[in-house]
Amino acid sequence: MNGSAQVVPSISSNALPQAKSIRWNPGPEELRELAARMPNARPTAFGNLNVQTRVTNRSAGSTFIITDTPERHTQKTITGEEGARIARLQDEHIRDLEMLVIDGYIGNDPADRVPVRLYIDSANANIAGMQRWLYFDAEDAGPDFAPRLTVIYTPNLAAPGYPDDRIIAVDLDAGVTRVLNSDYFGESKKGGLRMWNALVYERGGLALHAGCKVIPTPRGDQTMLIVGLSGTGKTTTTFTRQNNSKPVQDDFVALYPGGRVAATENGCFAKTYSLSKEFEPSIYGAVCTREAYLENVSQNDAGEVDFFDTGYTQNGRSVFRMDALGWHMDARELSSVDQLLILNQNAGFIPGVARLNQAQAAAYFMLGETQGTSAGGKDEEGKFLRVPGTNPFFPLHHERQGNRFLELLSTCDFDVFLLNTGWVGGGDADPRSEKVTIAHSSAIVKAIAEGTITWEPDPDFGYEVAVQVPGVDNIEILQPRRLYERQGRLEEYRAAVERLKLDRRAYLDGWKGLRPEIIEALG
Repeated sequence: MNGSAQVVPSISSNALPQAKSIRWNPGPEELRELAARMPNARPTAFGNLNVQTRVTNRSAGSTFIITDTPERHTQKTITGEEGARIARLQDEHIRDLEMLVIDGYIGNDPADRVPVRLYIDSANANIAGMQRWLYFDAEDAGPDFAPRLTVIYTPNLAAPGYPDDRIIAVDLDAGVTRVLNSDYFGESKKGGLRMWNALVYERGGLALHAGCKVIPTPRGDQTMLIVGLSGTGKTTTTFTRQNNSKPVQDDFVALYPGGRVAATENGCFAKTYSLSKEFEPSIYGAVCTREAYLENVSQNDAGEVDFFDTGYTQNGRSVFRMDALGWHMDARELSSVDQLLILNQNAGFIPGVARLNQAQAAAYFMLGETQGTSAGGKDEEGKFLRVPGTNPFFPLHHERQGNRFLELLSTCDFDVFLLNTGWVGGGDADPRSEKVTIAHSSAIVKAIAEGTITWEPDPDFGYEVAVQVPGVDNIEILQPRRLYERQGRLEEYRAAVERLKLDRRAYLDGWKGLRPEIIEALG
């Protein structure tokens, strides 16, 4: 990426709003220096910067698609006229600001990559620094760079009349997202990826909220996708090193016919709550480098961080370059996908692992069930959620995700598995429950890659459950019905299973354009 930081009075060739001055693509050290001047930035004992933000999670309630055809979208919308008013409000504000431009690509394959630009108030330089780590570098960055997608970001401009005086206004046709009054980095990251979701769909693929890794096995390298909402263990599963596996992507990939995968980001936006050097050494090591940025991580006056303190928020985060891991694989080296995992942090009946047929896979993909996490704010934290495709950033009607997913599966030759990363038999506070630990999940992932699991049909849900998994010695983790039976709770189990089946079917029935075989797959 262009390392110059030339300050120019204005621009005219790329339709960005006029500013008092612009710094074009400052390098990492200059961005760090600018971020260090922020009053809410503190150096840590690791030598990196930790910024405490006003907004601590994504603002779904303040996100609107700009359109005059709202029937095309599941999300909330505003009209083109109102979108133009928001643009004028933001443009006028920018006239008095020093702005930063960060140019780059979503994706690194010349056949798929999308040129993208962040335009942001320099008073929030940490966001620019974090975004620079996630974009793939653009050799032609600068005034003549031609972005397909642009995020225009003013963290300190209120939007009266919108929830929390905040708006994320998404113009899919123009390829522009405008962010007003949020200083949470996730709005920059998701701003580009949300628009990219629509582009991938137009190209015949599907954006997946998924990690990707390659696991060496006796039967050859296995390419695995890990689909899941934030907080379900997607990052942990992606970076756990079964057989010295290599991560490829952490958060989003594009899946195309035939199982081809395209990358999105050159770094990782990792959740740091309960980050453990013992259980997640790769992520821990990358987070604790000088180059990483921290956001809302607890630290004391000596700069020592505490990843377990939730006094301010559970949604502490870090951004680091993939290179900081010391090992990873480029998506351009991948063959087609071999396995896809759908993660579900459940507290009841979902087994540690289940194998799905294609219609079942599309159904559970559309269910997108999990316990809510702090990433979605207080409205989601701890609650049972359903997010179609585990992808809250898909900007079109959600049934399109389920239908496209089933279409793609018909062109591919890979197995799909449902994994529970929570508990069976009850939640965390229930003494009768059993935790599906990181060690259990890691053993399951390893066995999936190696093909060493023995399966049998489940009489209640119709998918296949494991009879035996090397490294997992608790059969009740694999077959929750046995736990309920041993505890004399079988009637409770049966009643709850029937209620869940009816509830799931009613939920999928609500997506009117969803293919009927997906709904029927729930039994």
